[in-house]
Amino acid sequence: MKTLMASQAEQFGGSGPAPSRIMRALDILIKQVAEFDTLVLIRGESGSGKEVVARKIHECSDRAGKAFIPVNCGAIPADLLESELFGHEKGAFTGAVASRQGRFEMAEGGTLFLDEIGDMSLPMQVKLLRVLQERCYERVGSNETRKCNVRILAATHRNLESMVDEGTFRQDLFFRLDVFPIEVPSLRQHPEDIEMLTRNFAERLTERGMKPPSFSASALRALQRYNWPGNVRELENLVERLAITHGGKRLGVNDLPAKYRFELVDDDQPVNEREDQDVLMELLLQREDDDPLTANAGATLPEEGIDLKHHLQELEQAFINQALEREQGVITRAAQLLGLQRTTLAEKMKKMGISQ
Repeated sequence: MKTLMASQAEQFGGSGPAPSRIMRALDILIKQVAEFDTLVLIRGESGSGKEVVARKIHECSDRAGKAFIPVNCGAIPADLLESELFGHEKGAFTGAVASRQGRFEMAEGGTLFLDEIGDMSLPMQVKLLRVLQERCYERVGSNETRKCNVRILAATHRNLESMVDEGTFRQDLFFRLDVFPIEVPSLRQHPEDIEMLTRNFAERLTERGMKPPSFSASALRALQRYNWPGNVRELENLVERLAITHGGKRLGVNDLPAKYRFELVDDDQPVNEREDQDVLMELLLQREDDDPLTANAGATLPEEGIDLKHHLQELEQAFINQALEREQGVITRAAQLLGLQRTTLAEKMKKMGISQ
């Protein structure tokens, strides 16, 4: 059975590193409750993946072969939500030119996901409560009572307890829904999953014919320090935006939009220094013996060890000299060859006393 992060991978992408501990714990909860028809209240910030959790519960349940029907209660006008959920008969109201199934009928035998249930009006809450208690309803304009066999999953980003205190959400409905609460963590609570998610999004964009960028270790560290008010959805949007503006390129911190950049990403070491070291290490790991730029970069680690920082500085200077020689002194092309910004390379050349 797929994990929750694997399900997110399919909605937001493909495969990658193992999910974080907090997401593995969430996956356990999902599998525990999936085998029962218990009401589940999924809570979490906007964009955190509440519908992904609901779909995963459905897929792990005995109802997986039946329909999963999502309804955004906040996106449907209050006066139309009753008809949307329960259906209506011809002539039930102006514009009802034919009978129409509601979402409960569409979900028969399967799962109905009521997203943003905190936005549901009080009169509609009363009608939903009756369905939950009696497992039956009537279409708008009909006196025929219909039985329903539907599992209900609900979700919200609102504080329902506060809404109960304010009188904007019914207490009896809250307790009816809150049988098995699941809290979906915000992205800032599991930033270690950002690397996996960016790869997932990149795979999805590749399937759409786009050329997504890759992210340096420094860029990933910067993204992990960002607060992510829009959560996973915001990260998905960022990767798609960068695929348009930096298609197929390897991105450093300075390539990220301004609000995602951080001057320090690891202790007291500046971004550019960390980023340069990342580039050097990746060149070493990815080198080919017949590549004149990296043929002399490999070495056997002495038994007594080495001063890695000093060694990297020497390699850095050697790489810069060879890149400039290969590109005939053109800094822009040499910077591209090294995966650096032009200004960063120029600053390093000045610091090392390297001339064109």
